[in-house]
Amino acid sequence: MADVYESSHPLVKHKLTILRNKETTPKKFRELIREISILLAYEATQDLALEPTPVETPMGAASGALLREQIGLVPILRAGLGMVEGVWEMMPGSEVWHIGLFRDERTLQPVEYYNKLPVSPTVQLCIVLDPMLATGGSASATVDILKRWGATRIKFVGIIAAPEGIKMLHDAHPDVDIHIGVVDEKLNDIGYIVPGLGDAGDRQFGTG
Repeated sequence: MADVYESSHPLVKHKLTILRNKETTPKKFRELIREISILLAYEATQDLALEPTPVETPMGAASGALLREQIGLVPILRAGLGMVEGVWEMMPGSEVWHIGLFRDERTLQPVEYYNKLPVSPTVQLCIVLDPMLATGGSASATVDILKRWGATRIKFVGIIAAPEGIKMLHDAHPDVDIHIGVVDEKLNDIGYIVPGLGDAGDRQFGTG
């Protein structure tokens, strides 16, 4: 699919291997989520618009450029929280909003329980953050919410995806670029990515 970008960066592959390990502690897991998110944010923002800007250095004048677009980070609660810090380091001027969705374990459908968006859009680009793109339901529902709100340009950034989740998000929102650390084999019968890494929220917060 033309709008799906799987990272080939050696550091992403290295850190993903440690992230997957079932022996990785919650503290180390959180650190890796942050570090991988920085790398993926770099890849996902290569097309941001710039404004030519002159700047005075200690040695004279130079031609520079500053971001022309205001960016909003939208972590899907709760697992997406771990990605915010890393992406925010790259773009400290970004706004951060939270959308809370949980997956009904019986139907595997997303259920919205929290939404803290402003009255109207204040940014030109929304970046949806969630470590796992499994069924694609939560990501698609979040994009639905953002589009109803008035967002016109949206990207999704995740760490591990299942082909089923990519297909669902792409089919529902073909205009949304999908940036992923790695695409795994499949979903199992309870909607978890295989081989995946288990529950990203539980592993971050030590609740598994």
